[in-house]
Amino acid sequence: MEISASSTQSGFGASTSRPEDAASASISSDFDTFLRMLTTQITNQDPLNPMNAEEFAVQLATFSGVEQQVRTNDLLQGLGQRMGQTGLGDMAGWIGLDVRAAMPVEVDGAPVEVTLPTPLAGSTHELIAVDRYGSEVGRFSVSPANGTFTWDGQDPNGVPVPPGLYSFTLESFEGDSFVASAPAEIYAPVREIRSDAQGIVLVFDGGVERLSTDIGALRQHGFDAA
Repeated sequence: MEISASSTQSGFGASTSRPEDAASASISSDFDTFLRMLTTQITNQDPLNPMNAEEFAVQLATFSGVEQQVRTNDLLQGLGQRMGQTGLGDMAGWIGLDVRAAMPVEVDGAPVEVTLPTPLAGSTHELIAVDRYGSEVGRFSVSPANGTFTWDGQDPNGVPVPPGLYSFTLESFEGDSFVASAPAEIYAPVREIRSDAQGIVLVFDGGVERLSTDIGALRQHGFDAA
């Protein structure tokens, strides 16, 4: 299903510059400023107490992560705008399909496929599973390059967790230092679609709701990406 965005033109010679162009220019300017400040910091450091190499790596990785996140947000915003232009009737065919979003998933004993986000920074990564009350029920070392991680629905002791809603977050580290986190996404079948003041709302098992603009992907229910 392909959704094309409509465009409007002004008869008064409106500027053709786009918000993402301004964001890119701002990122470039900020990155140049960051490099100048970092160079000054290194140049003027105490020779008897130089900057820790790990601290340097964390600073550089953190800024790189922010830059990547801004670009990702621009892409998601464009996708959301295109999806927001789709009418409620056009989206009725989504009922029963699986859509992917950062949202809780209803766990009932079956394995859960978690889509791992691209890390903002860091060299090691852990996927955290929490219940609806925010209590951690599992922590797993993962490689985001694999794309997905399948959780068997068990705690670290191998005991199945109680049925209910669970969410997932990717935490990233540089050495022993925490540097970034990002929500992980899951696929879940759409049970209902409605329209309200915020836009088109998709309803999932467990009463979970997400706006259509929050959706990152769509596929046939039960589709096995492997």
